[in-house]
Amino acid sequence: MKILRANIETGEIQYSEVPEHWRRTGGRGLVARFLLDEVPPLCDPLGPHNKLIWTPGLLVGHMLSSVDRISVGGKSPLTGGAKEANAGGTTGLLMAWLELHALIIEGGAPADGRWRVLYVGQDGARFEPADDLAGLGLSETARKLIARYHDKIGVSAIGPGGEMLYRSAGITHLDKDRNLTRISARGGLGAVMGSKRLKAIVFDRPPSNRPPVADPELFQAASRRYIQVLQEHPQTSEVYTFYGTAAMVNLCNTLGGLPTRNFSAGSFEGAERISGDAIHDLNSTRGGDISHACMPGCIIRCSNVYVGPDGEPIVSPLEYETIGLMGSNLGIDDPDVIARLNAVANELGVDTIEIGAALGVAAEAGLMEFGDGERALELIDEVRRGTPLGRIIGNGAVITGKVLGVSRVPAVKGQAISAYDPRAIKGTGVTYATSPQGADHTSGLTIRAKVDHTDPEGQVELSRGAQYRMAGYDTLGACIFGGFGMDKTLVRDLINGRYGWGVDENYLTDLGRETILLEREFNRRAGFTSADDRLPEWMTQEKLPPVNTAFDVPAEELDAIFEE
Repeated sequence: MKILRANIETGEIQYSEVPEHWRRTGGRGLVARFLLDEVPPLCDPLGPHNKLIWTPGLLVGHMLSSVDRISVGGKSPLTGGAKEANAGGTTGLLMAWLELHALIIEGGAPADGRWRVLYVGQDGARFEPADDLAGLGLSETARKLIARYHDKIGVSAIGPGGEMLYRSAGITHLDKDRNLTRISARGGLGAVMGSKRLKAIVFDRPPSNRPPVADPELFQAASRRYIQVLQEHPQTSEVYTFYGTAAMVNLCNTLGGLPTRNFSAGSFEGAERISGDAIHDLNSTRGGDISHACMPGCIIRCSNVYVGPDGEPIVSPLEYETIGLMGSNLGIDDPDVIARLNAVANELGVDTIEIGAALGVAAEAGLMEFGDGERALELIDEVRRGTPLGRIIGNGAVITGKVLGVSRVPAVKGQAISAYDPRAIKGTGVTYATSPQGADHTSGLTIRAKVDHTDPEGQVELSRGAQYRMAGYDTLGACIFGGFGMDKTLVRDLINGRYGWGVDENYLTDLGRETILLEREFNRRAGFTSADDRLPEWMTQEKLPPVNTAFDVPAEELDAIFEE
């Protein structure tokens, strides 16, 4: 395995050996180490001293279901701190097959100001001109790149949102069906890529070149056990397969945690019309794909291709977070409207959570009526066109709130809260508050714990365990749903089978804890304090109907979460 460094400012490209202290980590864990080793914590996130890293997780490369994710990282222009954003698709798999432990993009924009593509193949890497791709949406970008190269490539690219330096911009990756829609969404890393005038990275597919395995018998036995659990677990063999992540709509609504009208309520009267059941039935009737895998080899297939009344695809995928932030959060109960909003965001390459939250703030400011889907589409078109108002919304919920004079902004560390209201699901609220990543449910979702989610007692411990596990999974390259099939003994056996490291049953927790502490140290050096580990003040005072509770986990418990 090698490190590939590409300096877009100078054009220099070089391969090097993996540093010794990087060899036992990947994915989110390597992002954290890389940030501390190479990125000045006080640098301008959109300046020449920030760097971007692509790194597959430790178990990537074997087409093991849900375990071929890619992590992209750098200093976030949205939070100002450590940021890792992972995604499915084929990027991680192809990097592992190309024997790349990491790809690092360095330097500022090239002196000529022109756009570049970085091509990476078995025989080396090179920068190529990409001015013909500038301004294109992501579907057209994919079509042109596939035509230029071939249909077996992998791609990581930005859309117009990244080109316009929106802090909501992510970095998208081709899925197994060549859709450029799998997004490393959060934290504005697409803007970092745009600041360097890098439109896309093309990974040329080599012949299948699965990484070597230290103990094939142990690795294969653990792999079979993992697949069997996924096949037998109702969440991964039925619920997510047939209803996708939209299955969470009814659960969150029942718990009173479904964001509604800019997080002013936790239940939505139109929830049934945008539920997993409703979307499954509607999409099935129209001939849409209700069970779609974003990664080769995934058996969960939680994604979908949502089609319109004419049977033509509107968007892929239509996920719960988008339904929550662009649906109930805006008072919209029409799946077609939500899908159309989602489709515009996908073409722009922006985070639907951040944009949905910003639109909710805009509605609070009176720029649209809650429930007015056509007006929401007009506002996101402003984002597409880069008008002054569009640029405000495109830069996220916090900036939108500041400019429009709205104080009820659902964000932590500058990043919008995802679709689980923290006053109703307080363990996840602790995660939002204390994660080094900013508000992010994938950093430690607690909704499936068998607890009273409105009781503040025990929520810090619950969140801590969830955060350690998720940071561990992100370092392995495992999807959040792959966690249904993993326990501490299986992770031990997969790692020992793959590498022969002799790790014990505490490995996953230890890996996650180490990763989070590294991220927190980077944030500390960047100027973060305990004051940043808080939910918005209004959420500690404003009670959420129907659960009738505010966020009341004591601040001193939040401050001590990682001191055990």
